[in-house]
Amino acid sequence: MDGSVSRFYVYGVVSVGASGGAILLSAATHITTLAERLSAGGYYTAGFCNNPLVGVINNGLRRGFYSFLNYSGLLTSRPNQAGVASGLVGRYRQSFKRLLAGMLNQVQDSFARSDALLAFSFTPLMVPIWQTALSFKGNTPKSLSDAANLLIDRKGVEANQPIFSFINLMGTHMPYHPPRSYVERFAPHVLRDKAAQTYLKQFNGDVYGWLAPLAGELDDPQKATLDGMYNAEVAYQDDQVGLFLNSLQESGALDHTLVIICSDHGEHLGEKQFIGHSISLYNELVQVPLLIRDPAGDFAAGTVREDVVSTCRLFHTVLTAAGLANEMEEALTLATTDPALDHTNYVFSEAIPPQNVLNLLQKRQPELVRTHACDQPRRAVWVGNHKLIETGSERLELYDVNSDPTETLNLSDIFPENVELLQECLQVFSSQSHVSDFSTDRAPGFDDPEVQRRLRDLGYLED
Repeated sequence: MDGSVSRFYVYGVVSVGASGGAILLSAATHITTLAERLSAGGYYTAGFCNNPLVGVINNGLRRGFYSFLNYSGLLTSRPNQAGVASGLVGRYRQSFKRLLAGMLNQVQDSFARSDALLAFSFTPLMVPIWQTALSFKGNTPKSLSDAANLLIDRKGVEANQPIFSFINLMGTHMPYHPPRSYVERFAPHVLRDKAAQTYLKQFNGDVYGWLAPLAGELDDPQKATLDGMYNAEVAYQDDQVGLFLNSLQESGALDHTLVIICSDHGEHLGEKQFIGHSISLYNELVQVPLLIRDPAGDFAAGTVREDVVSTCRLFHTVLTAAGLANEMEEALTLATTDPALDHTNYVFSEAIPPQNVLNLLQKRQPELVRTHACDQPRRAVWVGNHKLIETGSERLELYDVNSDPTETLNLSDIFPENVELLQECLQVFSSQSHVSDFSTDRAPGFDDPEVQRRLRDLGYLED
């Protein structure tokens, strides 16, 4: 999980799903993953992944999963394919599949990590191939059906053994190809307007355009086309998740399943001249849905929390619900009945430009790199109503996230004291983040009496 923030909604229960991912993802070997912790605690851990950047590329994010099924790329998985094959022919068949899968994984991994191969994959020749033949967005209905079968039938799972199921969806990711009935509901003009169809075809085939800032503003028809098609994709995926939850409910499995639905990021569709999700820390990207349904009652049904929280804390929340958290981790669970009792006052987010994407930008449009500071790291901190974004060492943006959720009015010149204090918080975060892990509490420095006093003076903390 990243350090992005989200509104926190409590409904009632789950698996974890996400919409997409960065160009390169990795899990440091010295950090224990959630799946590893749960597996060591006796859980049957299963992943159902539609994201090729997680399920195909060898980045360590599959560590801790007893079963991890991939629905994208050249070789998609099938349930129980990792099981022991019967007979000599079966064993040879399984060995051949493992050998072929290993070779294809190396090829796909090379494309993701090589600047030259990545650039080649963005050419008009390659884009249609990896978007269709390589099943870039996976198979949402199949992955959800397989996950439901595991949770309901429990095939291969020991009696009374708990299950952790991770479901990574990609339906809302570009390119946009929702079923026609959803286009009719959310973007009907695309079915009748030749200009909209031409623009959408160009957009869907321009992978580089998903990563680069815009040279200018989208016009109204272009914006309407992207918004409508994105809404259609979201609605289609929502309906598929609804069918998944209905099947759990009808079987009775939902009554004893903690369900968490979240996203790793949102999407820029022209706002602030950004497209996609590679660079910014604006709300379009970092404010994501978070729904939790908990039959155990630690989260009260119907409760809505309006404060800002970090998706990092899902790690602590799941471990606490599983009874596997230590004392420090329990203190960071989101299962608190009163947000006022939540003393984790700081939420951070960080965006490091993907180097391979940056290399492409610098070669093709160096002026956009300078204008939008695409080569600079971005860090943000939320305290109280304010959010400070620091880009590189020079750009500062301060927003009131409650009264200005679209972040149109930069308050940095109006409230210099607030900017100074929040910058100090970012400096502490930056200095501590390279040694922090999921089990630690807040970094030293945030509990400094002087910092606390200044936070109170500026109205961020109550006595």
